[in-house]
Amino acid sequence: MGSLSRSLLYLSLFLFFNKTNATSSFLNASKATSCNLFKGKWVYDPSYPLYNPATCPFMDPEFDCIKYNRPDKSYLKYRWQPFGCNLPRFNGAEFLLKWRGKKIMFVGDSLSFNMWISLSCMIHSWVPNVKYTIVKTGGSILTDLTFQDYGLTLSVYRTTTIVDIVNGKAGSVLQLDSIRQGNAWKGKDMLIFNSWHWWTHTGRDQPWDYIGEGGKLYKDMNRLVAYYKGMTTWSRWVNRFVDPSKTKVFFQGISPVHYEGKDWNAPSRSCKSETQPFFGLRYPAGTPMASVVLNKVLARVKKPVYLLDITTLSQYRKDAHPTYYSGNHIGLDCSHWCLPGLPDTWNVLLNAALS
Repeated sequence: MGSLSRSLLYLSLFLFFNKTNATSSFLNASKATSCNLFKGKWVYDPSYPLYNPATCPFMDPEFDCIKYNRPDKSYLKYRWQPFGCNLPRFNGAEFLLKWRGKKIMFVGDSLSFNMWISLSCMIHSWVPNVKYTIVKTGGSILTDLTFQDYGLTLSVYRTTTIVDIVNGKAGSVLQLDSIRQGNAWKGKDMLIFNSWHWWTHTGRDQPWDYIGEGGKLYKDMNRLVAYYKGMTTWSRWVNRFVDPSKTKVFFQGISPVHYEGKDWNAPSRSCKSETQPFFGLRYPAGTPMASVVLNKVLARVKKPVYLLDITTLSQYRKDAHPTYYSGNHIGLDCSHWCLPGLPDTWNVLLNAALS
């Protein structure tokens, strides 16, 4: 597709997703705090990282860039600094006390897993002798980590699309109007959702054969439109099943990829040779269209949902991916994030939003 055609497509999609005005009911940083936590810059901090991956029992080889001999280490040393305020330093012991007896669940794809491991390691570094149990069910679809002395359960529910993918006579179907797996998420004290990357997959990497909606099957449709429909189904689930007096709901914003150097004005380059963040104030690639779609959905949710708006600050971190320094990823990885690394900041921001 040529640049003109792509621009026209994006324009038509933008107009489609903005054809009506809606009063926003989701929380953002400017409403929830005196400053916007997500507007700021990356600063070098020699006190970072926040934990030692070698002593964290929850680390996964996919994200352990130190273990797999990434030669540069400066990516470990950057701290997010909002323009108008300071982020509270994360304290794992205080987090355990505050959420004693509660159930926190991350729901989403491998980026939710990325963030769950990060928070688990951040907590463990403060209480290294804490007793814990790990229970996996459904072929590791659900993993429950319980810090026994505190009764806090930190869970991750693996789902690529949040809405259901079901097997039928015709093959596997991405069902845009079905979310039966949501039964596993009910009654939690905090839910942190994430979904986008798998909606873009095609060919052998696509986990479905057809897209279904309203009893009809489609071989394909525009993925941004499909994402909008699927996330609208999710928003209806939130409206129906979430009790705001019991459950806090977050949506992790769109996590960017760095496979195209032109996105940060570096033609013909990917993340593989990047060792420093992008330090400009305006990321050249601009706002991803998926973020426009997500914001449109969130504006129509009737229950309170906090957007953990990590997109722009993560776009700056072209240096923070595993690239080839991963234990179980074949090929160049400019999608996930090294740990320790960027997801630690996502959790610092999550903690700040809860304070």
